[in-house]
Amino acid sequence: MAPRNTVIFLLGLLLSCVAMSGAARILEEEATAPPKVEEEHSPHLTVPELPPLPKVELPPFPEVHLPAKPELPKVELPPLPEVHLPAKPELPKVELPPFPEVHLPPKPELPKVELPPKPEMPEFHFP
Repeated sequence: MAPRNTVIFLLGLLLSCVAMSGAARILEEEATAPPKVEEEHSPHLTVPELPPLPKVELPPFPEVHLPAKPELPKVELPPLPEVHLPAKPELPKVELPPFPEVHLPPKPELPKVELPPKPEMPEFHFP
């Protein structure tokens, strides 16, 4: 069963390679071909000038008087009932073993590296 799947996969891979090479060849031919001469046409369409729009005056905005807000009566909420929850259970204390001490060797000192002086950039002025 596995060799058959492998053969199908490789055949599909081969077909995709053939299709890609054909597409690449067509693109290459189009890129190297001389440009087609198109019919001459005007670069911009001529648009006739439109007459200016008439200025329109709007009627004055009417004043709006809203009625006063009615006062809402205050509502007294009943007191919240007391809730008695069971006591929180005590969790057993867990003692961890002591952390082992680790003695590491001292860090080796690295030699100090001196860099050569930075070359100066030549000045450049635009003509």
